[in-house]
Amino acid sequence: MIIINLRKFLRSRRFFFGVTVLFAIGALAVQVSQNMNSGPMAIAKVKTEDKVCALTFDISWGDKYSPSILDTLKKNNVRATFFIMGPWAVKYPDIARRIALEGHEVGSHGYKHENYGEKSADWVRNDIQKAHKQIQEVTGKEAALLRPPNGHYSKQSLQVTEELNYRTIIWDADSLDWKNPGTEVVIKRVLTKTKPGSIILLHASDTPVQTAEALPVILDGLKAQGYTFVTVGELLAKYPPVRH
Repeated sequence: MIIINLRKFLRSRRFFFGVTVLFAIGALAVQVSQNMNSGPMAIAKVKTEDKVCALTFDISWGDKYSPSILDTLKKNNVRATFFIMGPWAVKYPDIARRIALEGHEVGSHGYKHENYGEKSADWVRNDIQKAHKQIQEVTGKEAALLRPPNGHYSKQSLQVTEELNYRTIIWDADSLDWKNPGTEVVIKRVLTKTKPGSIILLHASDTPVQTAEALPVILDGLKAQGYTFVTVGELLAKYPPVRH
């Protein structure tokens, strides 16, 4: 009888320790998940069921297509978010000022078009600060949103960006206009990939040659789907951001 009780005791102890280990593993998994999802983030979209989206345009060089893009946005009474490079703003101050004066949101695309995720913290900090000063001097706007060149970032660059009071903005709907895949492809990608809360990636530099032509069709198509357009800042003011 004593042996039987001892066996039951040992079995109960094994059960107890097994459950304890499972709970410990579960708690560790939760902690790891929380650590991975904590700290500065790159924002790809916002969480909402409302049919609202943000058009964003990166500008790094040239002035061939940006006036036409601004004309189209003005005609449609749509405000977008422009991520402009500091040196571009200095070289094309009239267009940079027009972006701000027409009510578009001014964000930073940095000073040099190099991958932040491959650079040191000091390099990233210097790049952001130099661009910030140039953009402010030209447009009179204090940029608070940053799109890192090529959408490239690291945990370190995200931390530096936050320390400088910027938020890193990526996208969830890529037009691929920078590849010049054809006007119809650009249109189709935006119209099919845009979801409630989307941040749409487009370009207003000289290299993507099909964006200006595609934009009116994109606007009409998204309106037909029931979408309204706001700036990224307006999205973030109303809805919770989604980590990239």
